Amino acid sequence: MEHSLLLHLERHERGELERLEKLVNKYERGQIQRVDWLDRLTFKTMDKIKEHESLNNGSSHLYLVVDFCSFEHRVVFQESGANFLLPSPIASTNDIVIVWDPEVGKINPSEHKQLKLARSLTRGVIDRDLKPSSNERKSIQKILKHPPTRTLSGDERQLLWKFRFSLMSEKRALTKFLRCVEWSDVQEAKQALDLMGKWEMIDVCDALELLSPVFESEEVRAYAVSVLERADDEELQCYLLQLVQALRFERSDKSRLSQFLVQRALSNIELASFLRWYVAVELYDPAYAKRFYCTYEILEENMMKMGAGANGEEDGFKRWQSLVRQTELTAQLCSITRDVRNVRGNTQKKIEKLRQLLSGLLSELTYFDEPIRSPLTPGVLITGIVPSESSIFKSALHPLRLTFKTANGGNCKIIFKKGDDIRQDQLVVQMVSLMDRLLKLENLDLHLTPYKVLATGQDEGMLEFIPSRSLAQILSEHRSIISYLQNFHPDDHGPFGITATCLETFIKSCAGYSVITYILGIGDRHLDNLLLRDDGSLFHVDFGFILGRDPKPFPPPMKLCKEMVEAMGGAESQYYTRFKSYCCEAYNILRKSSNLILNLFYLMAGSNIPDIASDPEKGILKLQEKFRLDLDDEACIHFFQDLINESVSALFPQMVETIHRWAQYWR
Repeated sequence: MEHSLLLHLERHERGELERLEKLVNKYERGQIQRVDWLDRLTFKTMDKIKEHESLNNGSSHLYLVVDFCSFEHRVVFQESGANFLLPSPIASTNDIVIVWDPEVGKINPSEHKQLKLARSLTRGVIDRDLKPSSNERKSIQKILKHPPTRTLSGDERQLLWKFRFSLMSEKRALTKFLRCVEWSDVQEAKQALDLMGKWEMIDVCDALELLSPVFESEEVRAYAVSVLERADDEELQCYLLQLVQALRFERSDKSRLSQFLVQRALSNIELASFLRWYVAVELYDPAYAKRFYCTYEILEENMMKMGAGANGEEDGFKRWQSLVRQTELTAQLCSITRDVRNVRGNTQKKIEKLRQLLSGLLSELTYFDEPIRSPLTPGVLITGIVPSESSIFKSALHPLRLTFKTANGGNCKIIFKKGDDIRQDQLVVQMVSLMDRLLKLENLDLHLTPYKVLATGQDEGMLEFIPSRSLAQILSEHRSIISYLQNFHPDDHGPFGITATCLETFIKSCAGYSVITYILGIGDRHLDNLLLRDDGSLFHVDFGFILGRDPKPFPPPMKLCKEMVEAMGGAESQYYTRFKSYCCEAYNILRKSSNLILNLFYLMAGSNIPDIASDPEKGILKLQEKFRLDLDDEACIHFFQDLINESVSALFPQMVETIHRWAQYWR
């Protein structure tokens, strides 16, 4: 009886594999619609199923099966290195019959020869004057619109190669053309590099793609760096985090990219400070520690050699020492955090200990011998900590909230965290800052709050403190958002008793963050990590879950609670209609820069950021899906409006939010 049950189970499993094989055959015949990102995930899952079935084999016993080479006739000679594949034994009881074909997976010799002839140097004379037909041009334009994550098919590669000369004036085509090249073929690689030098100069966002792990050619990567040299310091700083990560994909410790980053940093203290921190944090990665340390040494050596600046700036030695003192400061803050945590008692006791330390044993922190460049804003010199204005947040990690005096007589407030990896927060806020820049370039200011975040270690870092209150606090004390804003911007003649400017700021910021958190797949949104400033600007904090991950079940596409809609006058008001209009406009603007955003995330694929490192390919494909590149702008407006309606009407997340509020209350 037991034997027959196992046999039935084995036949059932084989039947499942047979069903999958039939679906694959339909897919290859074009009977199933191709969806690039989904197909890749599907085939990966199928491979896991096959591997699982081959290991388990429908039995609780383990077997070791060894196949030895066997031939119909005696082997007289075997070529060294030949890899003989053997057919699986065919039995009549098997549900699936596997036919052995030794040429499967190998290049067809005739096809390979045709490919070589089509790409030979002699073809260059013929291809030079070739012009694509109307249909071929449509196909080429379709290929050029492919996202950078898309793998080109054999036919697409051949089409771009065939018309390479006529495409040289099309700068968008270069990255796609370079993907067509067989770089192992010296002759073909030389052809491609010659054409690359004559191609229309590409944009900086496309140059970032050439620094991804897909392109190993040092000449191609050096060309990408030459394009980056055209970017000004402001733009370069937008991509600096990713450019440091791209050092992982270089073939040399002293690569052209490394030298370029150091040279630009020498003339800009902000770039130098951030480059030093970004590299220093990666020194903990054993796989690439040598490469990052080499860049660190080059930066240190070159800066120490610098003389004083023409505008009275300090010499290189003093500038480098000012950056080193940042590390000394963070080490002292780590020590303070440990001492404060060891204090028994409530948060107030810990705050008293903090102020006692700053006024006593660590009084040197209240007035620095030499001003230190703020790690968050290197252009600002900080001169000491104000003990009476420093505090501790009520949290498990007890983050410090410190007020620093500045050299110009002002002050700045920062949050210092120890025991939490904030590199993911750093990436998200960088993306918010970049998207804010992209929107403003299109004359759309949505009053975003891209506060500064800097990881100073694997489990420590600084965040800019923005005076604000969480929506949970506001709703608890004031019942509504409008009631809260009336305290700061009252206007009897304005909408809902507040000024029109304040309401407009609230609506725009809600729209901006709704779009950005949707695109980046920000999870774990609740009323405690949605903050509101006095001027009406709403912003998000705490980005522990990105790219679609969420600890809560059935999360809505975006965080848009009913209290936010009520503050706009309800779903039928003109202000809510304006909110939806801003959302759709912002979404279509950011879709235009989808390649840039995808390229930046692609360069982060090798990083140790949790939600990317777990499965980089899947995360980037999820990000690509959010842009809906298959739709035009008009269709995207309808799509995004449906998303907003779905988010507002989601009942389950409201229940989860209520449970979260209860949990916070009892905590």
